[in-house]
Amino acid sequence: MITKLIKYLDNREYRFLVSASLGFYRGMADEDYLRRIFCARMGSELRLDPPVTFSEKLQWLKLHDHNPAYHRMADKAEVKAYVAERIGERYIIPTIGVYDSFDEIDFDKLSPAFVLKCTHDSGGIYICRDRASFDKHKAKRVINRFLKRDYALQWREWPYKGLPHRIIAEEYIPSADGLTDYKIHCFNGEPRLVLVCRDRFSDTGLTEDFFTEGWEHLPVRRPEHPNAAEPIERPAQLDELLRLARELAQDIPFVRVDFYIVGERVLFSELTFFPAAGLTPFVPQEWDKTFGDWLELKDL
Repeated sequence: MITKLIKYLDNREYRFLVSASLGFYRGMADEDYLRRIFCARMGSELRLDPPVTFSEKLQWLKLHDHNPAYHRMADKAEVKAYVAERIGERYIIPTIGVYDSFDEIDFDKLSPAFVLKCTHDSGGIYICRDRASFDKHKAKRVINRFLKRDYALQWREWPYKGLPHRIIAEEYIPSADGLTDYKIHCFNGEPRLVLVCRDRFSDTGLTEDFFTEGWEHLPVRRPEHPNAAEPIERPAQLDELLRLARELAQDIPFVRVDFYIVGERVLFSELTFFPAAGLTPFVPQEWDKTFGDWLELKDL
């Protein structure tokens, strides 16, 4: 605690990050805020005129790409109907219910296993694999903490601005591999990069591997997560994933379309406009520029 206090007093960037997480800069203009937090997180000044790297271009999109349709696409409940209209209901994980508060949930009517998510943010989730051992009080603490979070203010991600703070209960999808995520990064409507996330809830921790759309493994990662220890096989459904992502990404400068593969079945997970808020570096750093070259900021 003393070490953190000293760091808070001595380190200007660390002090900003801590204060920002506590909501002290809620009234700061978006561009000023993004310049400060970008420098604190990325260790360099934010270039916006013009942006060059992928991370910089994502910050530029936060400020300039305010398509009203993004609100529906960012809402974890509303996006399901949006996606079903475009690629079909069979790709949607069934919804059990949507609630304005935790106390509204009738747990006796839920499945033996289920997932609770906050609809207005990213990462607000609680998984129940067996209702017999479900800790309701712990789940309430976790979900209520996320319900209070204003994701639009924390990272200035415009699609989340003004979304109602609700809870969605979904069916739990069991999987032998713990649900591998296939995150299709679409640049100007075209899928070009696949991030495979594995072992998210394992004791060993999350691994991340980047591939081209042709399944060439790229020598890049993000600092927090290593590559998988074993080679990852190209999924048989890769062409389907790319086709679906392309259909959902049309007319959007950048969006990441996330899927699961359960058995032979493809299931939609979510749409993400700003992976890691565009505030996590790549290793090696030059890949940030490479990915930035793939993203054209036009007609905005």
